[in-house]
Amino acid sequence: MRAAVRHFTGHGGGDIVIVASVAGLRGGGNEAVYASTKFAQVGLAGSLDRELRENGIRVSAICPAGVTTEFALGLGRTAGDPSLDELLRPEDVAHAIVTVLEQPRCLRTTLWTMWSMTEQS
Repeated sequence: MRAAVRHFTGHGGGDIVIVASVAGLRGGGNEAVYASTKFAQVGLAGSLDRELRENGIRVSAICPAGVTTEFALGLGRTAGDPSLDELLRPEDVAHAIVTVLEQPRCLRTTLWTMWSMTEQS
């Protein structure tokens, strides 16, 4: 990010998008270490947004819930498990990132949380 900030500062601004997790907004059972790293990412995004906004740099945190990747396997889930179909897809997260990047420069999204329609929030 340091290199990007130097580049953006000299070129009229830019965007930094940090993909964290809803675990960074509320920790869950059996995920203390994971949640603490995601809380750090959300805090970093918020602080950088306040520090860099005057330079035209927007900083966003995208916080998805469960996503159907290899990371979602475990805790009883295996590849091909039908419960994985209830989670977000990687392309859903990509869509959120593109949406944040394409918004007019006069807007900024600092925090975007995402849940599938079937997942408990």
